[in-house]
Amino acid sequence: MKPSIPKGTRDFSPAEMAKRNYIFDTIKSVFRLYGFQQIETPALENLSTLMGKYGEEGDKLLFKILNSGDFLSKVDDAILNEKNSLKLTPAISEKGLRYDLTVPFARFVVQHQNEITFPFKRYQIQPVWRADRPQKGRYREFYQCDADVVGSDSLYNEVDLIQIIDEIFKRFQINVTIKINNRKILSGIAEVIGQADKIIDITVAIDKLDKIGIENVNKELLEKGISEEGIEKLQPILMLHGTNEEKLSTIKQVLSLSTIGLKGVSEIETIFNLITPLQLQTKIELDLTLARGLNYYTGAIFEVKAQDVEMGSISGGGRYDNLTGVFGLEGVSGVGISFGADRIYDVLNMLDLYPKNSIDNTQLLFVCFGENEQQYAMQWIQQLRQKNISVELYPEVAKIKKQMTYANNKAIPYVAIVGEDEMKQNKVMLKNMIDGQQTLVNIDELINLIQ
Repeated sequence: MKPSIPKGTRDFSPAEMAKRNYIFDTIKSVFRLYGFQQIETPALENLSTLMGKYGEEGDKLLFKILNSGDFLSKVDDAILNEKNSLKLTPAISEKGLRYDLTVPFARFVVQHQNEITFPFKRYQIQPVWRADRPQKGRYREFYQCDADVVGSDSLYNEVDLIQIIDEIFKRFQINVTIKINNRKILSGIAEVIGQADKIIDITVAIDKLDKIGIENVNKELLEKGISEEGIEKLQPILMLHGTNEEKLSTIKQVLSLSTIGLKGVSEIETIFNLITPLQLQTKIELDLTLARGLNYYTGAIFEVKAQDVEMGSISGGGRYDNLTGVFGLEGVSGVGISFGADRIYDVLNMLDLYPKNSIDNTQLLFVCFGENEQQYAMQWIQQLRQKNISVELYPEVAKIKKQMTYANNKAIPYVAIVGEDEMKQNKVMLKNMIDGQQTLVNIDELINLIQ
């Protein structure tokens, strides 16, 4: 049987890893520019940390890990015979793979609250796992690149995150739109249509508007118990068009009797007012159907879409006031953004936007006729590496053609050929593998040419 990997996961070749590192390095450099510091958390978390934080749908997508040893021996026979996986799972599994980086971060903040300085600005670049149905742009194992600020209510943090989005995608040369909304506006909408208790059902359904269309959203709302009258009142909001100012003006009238809704409108207006003088390159659009399916958001929410390719959101985030509260630390507000490295990777591939120097190729290969030549080459190689030049020695005494083929296959741009004549003159024959030109050079000339 041929070896394989699980669906929704991928291997990455050296060339692909060079591209991915370009993505990670670009994102890291911008995070650091804005004062964020890096942390890491374990791949495994206790299920008690993860369960109930992502809503019912999120709980189903958690990868759960079986307890070690004979995990069935202590399970009650009645539970085993019932064959109910929901009842059985807590008895045989205490840990799971993290679903995102935000909930582990909240756990980290509570656990280390006496060691960190607030407001705490952290970034984290690590893989997460979701038992989702794999499809284009959606994987079961994928990297998230998160930046969060906790311990500050200021909307300047939201403005910082919007600037970070703008700067990162400017560096990638990807044209994007930032969609922005506020969960307080959505709560206000639920309130004015008389369905305040159904806020989660409403947000989960309308968040799918782009994917399934308005008819299916309305159908789902009906199935969730939203009244036909309530759904009718929602239609103008779902169909809202115009400039950001026009949308805000309309929604302000719709929410005139909702205190929480008007608070959301005020927060969005403040963010727009702070951003306007900054003259960002990125288009920012108020989208009142944007809900971000996760339950923990309480304020501004963001989603980033690439304009030139068909792809789901490539970045998203928002404000959460209550997340650390579930771990016993009340009143700590946070706001964060997450960049989907795997989707960004796919977009950069589709648009061929990688800089040519993003590939970490060896710069120079030493090709030798014999063992004496190899020993001679090793002294040169040591000096070159001290100058930060990436160098390889072909490790076996093989035919020159074989060594040259190796250089071609690895796209190594220069080859240093060493034979008896070169050694007598204390030089090497440098061959440019792109144009075929050969030059006899000493060590200083070689360093200058390669650099």
